[in-house]
Amino acid sequence: MTTPTPTMPTIRASAPGKLFLLGEYAVLEGAPALLTAVDRRVEVTIDESRTGAWQVSAPNLGIRDLTLATDGALPAGLTDQQRAHLRVFDEVRATVQAAALPTAARWSLTVPPLTISIDSSALSRGGHKLGLGSSAATAVALTAALARAWALSLDQGELFRLAHAAHRSAQNGAGSGGDVAASVHGGLIRYTPGAAIVPLRWPEELRISAVVTGEGSLTTRLVGRVADYAAENPAGHRADLDRLARLAGQAEAALAEPADFLRLASDYFSALCELDEHARAGIVSARHRELHALARREGGVFKTSGAGGGDVGLAFSYAGEPTERLAGALARAGAAIIPLGFFAAGLQGGTAS
Repeated sequence: MTTPTPTMPTIRASAPGKLFLLGEYAVLEGAPALLTAVDRRVEVTIDESRTGAWQVSAPNLGIRDLTLATDGALPAGLTDQQRAHLRVFDEVRATVQAAALPTAARWSLTVPPLTISIDSSALSRGGHKLGLGSSAATAVALTAALARAWALSLDQGELFRLAHAAHRSAQNGAGSGGDVAASVHGGLIRYTPGAAIVPLRWPEELRISAVVTGEGSLTTRLVGRVADYAAENPAGHRADLDRLARLAGQAEAALAEPADFLRLASDYFSALCELDEHARAGIVSARHRELHALARREGGVFKTSGAGGGDVGLAFSYAGEPTERLAGALARAGAAIIPLGFFAAGLQGGTAS
């Protein structure tokens, strides 16, 4: 029996990771957040299956040539870990498939089973996630690639809505969508839930360094603990989130004056510390406080990024000698700076216009 020649060209899409600069937690309550895309990308490749069966591979997650159900859904018999690794894949597949159904029905004779490869290894270090939004970047790149495979034409807004819906479902309803927006649009953005994305410019006088602070933390667990605090003490939670929201609202204006932005970043870290003390969530660790004090002595600012916990933190400093001095102090304290490029390009490939 001869293997049929594929009729569909290889589809490739990639999407960048992200870092929250300001606005984490407050954005969950509708406040604006400042995010940057980074130059670590998730790569998705789709080919027509040569075996006649759907298959998915995510080698860095230990998944290779997994045969799927006839509609691409996850098969029975997977371990809990395998299902967890493939939750975003399955939610994106189902979401895009539902959106493409009228088209797929018309082309039912020519839409073949697919072989899908997902590589998110660039967003990890030593086997641990860095907190760069690998699941959101996967959702964006996979949404674009599957839409192309199923002849579904999407503009940026439509692609964001599908990827965000799938990603949010995979996280049990958690997440603001800021990480998805950064992966779609790239660069430096202001993201407010339900509002248009605003591209911004970073001040030339300031530098950002990404600092490893420990092993990655589970975002949904940290956010869940803050939600528990809201249920136990609504007034306290409201006061803490209002403080964060007021500060987040100043971020865009503060970019015009570097000293203002450094002061704001320090104030935001302090407000996160206060929230964490009340919620007992584990957002801010003793190591974070140590690095914040170190950066302050060197004229810079350190803060957590995103959900916090063990994920990557951020050090802000003036360009030139101050950045070099801070980098030396961090190195002597055993804090590793990850070589990252900021304000990276958004989604590439797929169908985004």
